Amino acid sequence: MKQKLIILLLSLAISPAISQKEISINDVFLNRTFTQDWVYGLNSMNDGIHYTTLEYGDTTAIEKYSYQSGEKVDIILKSIDIELDFTGYTFNENESLVLLETNSEKLYRHSKKSIYYLYDLNTKKVTKISEKKIRLPEFSPNSKYISYIYKNNIYTYDINSEETTKITHKGLPNKIICGATDWVYEEEFGFTKAYAWSPNSESIAYYIFDESKVPEFSMDVFEEGLYPKQERFKYPKAGERNSKVRINIFNIKSGKNIEAKINKKKEFYFPRMKWTNKSNRLFVQRMNRHQNHLEMLSVNPSNGDASLVFEEKENTYIDVHDNLIFYNDDSFFLWTSEKDGYNHIYLYRIDGKKIRQITKGDWEVTQFYGYDQINKTLYYQSTEKSSLQRDIYSINVFGKKKKLLSKERGSNNAKFSKNYKYFINTYSSANSPNIIDLYDSRGKKQRNIKNSNKLTQTLTEYNLTKKEFFEFTTEDGVNLNGWMMKPIDFDSNKKYPVLMYVYGGPGSQTVTDSWGGQYMWYQMLCQQGYIVVSIDNRGTGGRGSEFKKCTYKELGKLETIDQIEGAKYLSSLSYVDKQRIGIWGWSYGGYMSSLCILKGSQYFNTAIAVAPVTNWRFYDTIYTERYMQTPQENSDGYDLNSPIHYADSLSGNYLLIHGSADDNVHVQNTYEMVNALVKANKQFELFIYPDKNHSIYGGNTRLHLFTQITDFITKNL
Repeated sequence: MKQKLIILLLSLAISPAISQKEISINDVFLNRTFTQDWVYGLNSMNDGIHYTTLEYGDTTAIEKYSYQSGEKVDIILKSIDIELDFTGYTFNENESLVLLETNSEKLYRHSKKSIYYLYDLNTKKVTKISEKKIRLPEFSPNSKYISYIYKNNIYTYDINSEETTKITHKGLPNKIICGATDWVYEEEFGFTKAYAWSPNSESIAYYIFDESKVPEFSMDVFEEGLYPKQERFKYPKAGERNSKVRINIFNIKSGKNIEAKINKKKEFYFPRMKWTNKSNRLFVQRMNRHQNHLEMLSVNPSNGDASLVFEEKENTYIDVHDNLIFYNDDSFFLWTSEKDGYNHIYLYRIDGKKIRQITKGDWEVTQFYGYDQINKTLYYQSTEKSSLQRDIYSINVFGKKKKLLSKERGSNNAKFSKNYKYFINTYSSANSPNIIDLYDSRGKKQRNIKNSNKLTQTLTEYNLTKKEFFEFTTEDGVNLNGWMMKPIDFDSNKKYPVLMYVYGGPGSQTVTDSWGGQYMWYQMLCQQGYIVVSIDNRGTGGRGSEFKKCTYKELGKLETIDQIEGAKYLSSLSYVDKQRIGIWGWSYGGYMSSLCILKGSQYFNTAIAVAPVTNWRFYDTIYTERYMQTPQENSDGYDLNSPIHYADSLSGNYLLIHGSADDNVHVQNTYEMVNALVKANKQFELFIYPDKNHSIYGGNTRLHLFTQITDFITKNL
């Protein structure tokens, strides 16, 4: 016993000494020292008892695992065996064929084109689908064809004959797009594949975008050449013309095209379409330009006739989602809506008659995973315990027998097997990295898959602080959530500088009980004596429609008030140096940090804005008008909350950063801000990353970026 006590005392004496390692910027952004465990390419197999993953190493491999045992039961394919370095894979319906993605080339944020190969698991034959880089390939449900997009047209590849057929002919660059989305649909409605096979493989429904009259944006791309090349693409800024959109249905056998009769004289968006299981109806979502009136339409594929199934109207806006699930026999469908003030699941008859609201309460369904039709059980993620947490639940279709399936306090996200017998849960909390476990559908943990042990062990080598959550009430009586990270050797009798991080955009959250979000860089700043804070302002998510949508038509106004209120609250704390409060953000966060130092100059002495919007007139139609209507309708909403119009109020340290090839938030935003600051004779710092997009990433770029930001903070805060 005495020996054990001596060993314990020695370990306690030694442990502080070995836990004094300092975090370097290279550790965070270059050396991948703090990488979490992850499961890549996770795909449930049809039998519901096996899953596949994409494993990287000396060779890339598709590996097959048993849900129940966790054992690897097969290596389906290794890149070395076929001499093909693939980065993605897709099975056909019966899992006898696999489509392999190689040599990808990024287009915009969510789109790419690649070389694809077909691999036959039975014959081991490898076939190149096309010599050209193609987009969005997909097996037909009967596995006879692979469809894809090339130069804005749809093609089908016959797997047996290896013949290719062009099924649309009007596609032209910057004019007509068939089967893929235009830029603004891709970015703001979050999908790129604008076509869908009918379940019986007889038809393909597809979008046609006529963007010929959409204004064109251009960017100079240098790529180390003598002369820049000009990237030109259609980008509708707020209040400008959108693409004209139609939906056609192509019959494979007859070659006949039927146009869906869904257009009226007014301008509409069509953010989603989905076939019923019996292939006899195509459901199309139609929204007005203000995006506050949604109609669900049912289209007859034989003649294109459309009928109204149901509609939703809002005084503000309606969020688009993928939560439409048909019963196997198409008798009913499930849908999520915020109609009662919180996002919940509803059951409808196929003709649009509402049967019941399944989930209820002052909390949000944040993900709808699916419906087990055999057991009549739904699975979803929600904020029921707290807006800061994410938990997994099951409930029956009658709204009864609700059960909490996740066990750990923090953020849980599930990936279910196809038969809903199992789910793989990825869990993290504010101070704990990813743990990936297998559960059965009753919520019983079966085994651990990944546990980030390597990272956890690495973290013990560093002296780290804890992320702590707090609440405060603003002068307007609004309760706001925040988190705080204090210096390692925090002393409440000392005064510390504060760096606030803000995003603040509609429906977003930075204050959640989850790992990530530059956590280790913030730890580095804490080691250097800074307090780091983030606060979720009004307009953010997880707390219902009223809290989220109160910023309607005035983006930036209430959000800025709340961030300033946050700075005022922090200034009241005895250990905060109120003369040294800074704020930084990216994209919407860059917009917010700019407004904060301009409108709240007495509370902020430093601001960093990365890729900021500086005037919503410069941003795209779908996103901006969803929250602001058009500039023609709401000029004050645009101008009274634009940082450009407050340039003469700058009195602190201000750093502007942008990528010159940002196709999303154009560098025009920063250039116009520069013009306004120069006109007002205000000094500031500016850095442009040539040829970098909105992510400002690639090579040493991210390391350079955060070194620059860190140096600016050290110098000015």
